[in-house]
Amino acid sequence: MPDPLALGFDTSAAHCAAALLRGDRILGHISEEMTKGQAERLFPLLEGLLAGAGLTWRDLGVIGVGIGPGNFTGIRIAVAAARGLALSLGIPAVGVTATEAASLDLPRPCRIVLPLRADQVAWQDFGQGAGDHPQQSAADALPPGPTPALPRVPPAVAIARIALARRADPGPRPAPFYLRPADAAPARDAAPLILP
Repeated sequence: MPDPLALGFDTSAAHCAAALLRGDRILGHISEEMTKGQAERLFPLLEGLLAGAGLTWRDLGVIGVGIGPGNFTGIRIAVAAARGLALSLGIPAVGVTATEAASLDLPRPCRIVLPLRADQVAWQDFGQGAGDHPQQSAADALPPGPTPALPRVPPAVAIARIALARRADPGPRPAPFYLRPADAAPARDAAPLILP
């Protein structure tokens, strides 16, 4: 029986990235830089990746998705796509934070620092006594810790590898991981009355 097939994708940053893996073998990897348009580009990119490997959606065994932190809209696009695909295909979906993906294959202890908006960064330490989720701070206000390390594995590839490793125990359905509340606020006006 062949190794399971994993599709990993991410739209939480200024890109639309996807990778297709069978075991440790990368069957395809695409990353397109874009600041907007991920919603329109994601499914054609995924379909092209599958077609390029001679595979279909039904061949997938697990889906990995980047859940942030990052761009609010981008995170929601990818998470909604992963949850819908997993439900329709009857396979697990695994959510992976951007910092966890960036830390794959790095020696421990290590610190991952990823740029956000303005002078803010998302950061997380990995290793003994490290926190279990990303934090946010000003780029020049990081607490003492390991020297920041650069990722060794492209994000979508790392997400697919982590999803494969967690396939048997995927945990809860993927959900967006935000470090701060949304910039948009709900309307203050009362909703209109809808007549029967």
